[in-house]
Amino acid sequence: MSPIIHQPFEIHLGPLNLTGFGIAVFLAYAISQIISQSELERRGRTTEAAAIPDLILAAVIGMLVGGKVYYVAVITHDWRDLLSRSGFVFWGGLIGGIVFNFLWIRYKKLSFARFADVAGIAIAAGYAVGRTGCWAVGDDYGRPWNGFLAVQFPNGSPPSRAGIMNSLFGTPIPPGASAETVLAVHPTQLYEVALGLAMFFVLWRLRSHKHAEGWLFGVYCVLAGAERFVVEFFRAKDDRFFGPLTAAQAIALGIIAVGALIMMWRRDVTAEKPGIFARPLAT
Repeated sequence: MSPIIHQPFEIHLGPLNLTGFGIAVFLAYAISQIISQSELERRGRTTEAAAIPDLILAAVIGMLVGGKVYYVAVITHDWRDLLSRSGFVFWGGLIGGIVFNFLWIRYKKLSFARFADVAGIAIAAGYAVGRTGCWAVGDDYGRPWNGFLAVQFPNGSPPSRAGIMNSLFGTPIPPGASAETVLAVHPTQLYEVALGLAMFFVLWRLRSHKHAEGWLFGVYCVLAGAERFVVEFFRAKDDRFFGPLTAAQAIALGIIAVGALIMMWRRDVTAEKPGIFARPLAT
């Protein structure tokens, strides 16, 4: 079966060049804002719903800072890369967004757990949409593969040529291939889109849970950690942390553990840990 040949998606509007990645990131934050605001309003939390636009801005800034710091500290170890255009890593962006949001919420003297309980739903939806941008530009693809849905990225970011994958990811050049051979690989971007949608639907079904505020964010952490742990086995990576595990998988295991602790901590509604609705639902 012949592999799919991928070409980057771009829109040229005169001097303006819109990439699929930029469009996807914009839509990811837009859908995250819509979901967060509508869910908080449904729960009767109008004050928090009105604060979502400011939190989206804080999340964008945190994503840019955290994604870059992670990229430099864990992957390249070259602080000059802080000024490059590439290298925004999801785990770093997620952690940076949470930190910046936490600081802003504390400054406004609002409830972090209240926002966090809807954030997991919004992040999962935004993640699924945002990963379509990685597909659009041919970034974050997987290891060489010739199975069903295998894809070649001759103009990817970077191209999936054997020599490039060997130098960047340590991928062995297959017998009979040259450095210029375009390899077929796992379309891990599409795997992540599918798994992101699955996370969103699970969290959406649980959005009216009977636990304390913040419990649903624990569920998100468990799902997100499991998603990244699995996908890392298929991605083209060269940041092995412990045996076959990558640095991202080590972080994923930590995120799963944190999520399980949050679920235990926020399981029961008490005077100090209220439920998600401002008023009891009518029976």
